[in-house]
Amino acid sequence: MRFIVSSQTLLRSLQAISGVLNSSNTLPILDDFLVELSGNSLRITASDLETTMTVVLEVNMAEDEGFIAVPAKILIELLKTYGDTPLTFSINENYVIEIAADGAKFHITGHNAEEFPRVPELEETSGFTLSSEVLLSAINKTIFATGSDDLRPAMSGVNCDLATDSIIFVATDAHKLVKYKRTDASADTNVSFIMPKKPLNQLKNILTANDTPIAISYNQKNARFKFNNIDLFCRLIEGRYPNYEAVIPTDNPNTLIVDRLSFITTLRRGSFFANKSTNQIRLTISGQELFVDAEDIDFAHESRQRLSCNYSGEDMEIGFNSRFLIEMLVNLSTENVRLELSAPNRAGILRPVDGENKAEDILMLVMPVMLNS
Repeated sequence: MRFIVSSQTLLRSLQAISGVLNSSNTLPILDDFLVELSGNSLRITASDLETTMTVVLEVNMAEDEGFIAVPAKILIELLKTYGDTPLTFSINENYVIEIAADGAKFHITGHNAEEFPRVPELEETSGFTLSSEVLLSAINKTIFATGSDDLRPAMSGVNCDLATDSIIFVATDAHKLVKYKRTDASADTNVSFIMPKKPLNQLKNILTANDTPIAISYNQKNARFKFNNIDLFCRLIEGRYPNYEAVIPTDNPNTLIVDRLSFITTLRRGSFFANKSTNQIRLTISGQELFVDAEDIDFAHESRQRLSCNYSGEDMEIGFNSRFLIEMLVNLSTENVRLELSAPNRAGILRPVDGENKAEDILMLVMPVMLNS
């Protein structure tokens, strides 16, 4: 097997799928890329058994079709040292890979490709198509709110509720929750499944905010995403997702509208003075004024900041984890945000004000913390 390929083209392709690789694997073969040559097409696969990602690229010259498993780390590190240089790959029957470029030769010992796990074909699938922009926005707005509790695996992923008139992505870790809805996208049937965090992060890293169609197919156990020259296959999280609608308060008579960037800056400053284990800040809302207080009793640190706001409702004092609020505000993009409140011991609802896309509905929920007396 022999082929010539541009070092930069190959490097970009490998970097697109390399996030699938784990730092430690139970099967040594999973430290490799599976490289398959057919005609002028080079198909490269990375897998950790749960997630498998494949990229296809065209080579400049090809002789003798075949396949081999190539150690991933050394190949990527070597490619990083080259500019846009043609590389000649020659593989013999003893799995020795010779890479030649600019008068230099390198030898890497590959492995038997037959040992590399094969992606099972999806059977009895349903499918729909999303634009890259919609999927990327859904991932960005939700993935930060996923949990990491091994005892509640369902909450470690993003729940996808598909309907014939909309799609909804939901993530929660029991302290915060994000519900992202699009009415300009839909599926053929009503169905729900839970996407793991790792493949979503992979998609987040390589998707661009444009109209590229993403073909999504799924069954009860697996999902597949195909676009351009990328094919991503992943195993879904088993289990039932929590009833998120039940925890979203519907009667929130107290409404605060505030400049988003000013609120972020104020919260970040306040977090410097908050207790490092609780990140607790106190919001005191009265009239058209918002006071943000923080204190760390152990070190006798405290701060008080004032923000102008637009508030309707009863005067209120409520505590939140500043880190959670900042995470949510950073993942919104509007100039102003609305914080809807009902009582100091009930969740607050954060929404964007005057979003650009009327087909997009974002709701972010954050649980309060008990204030120190």
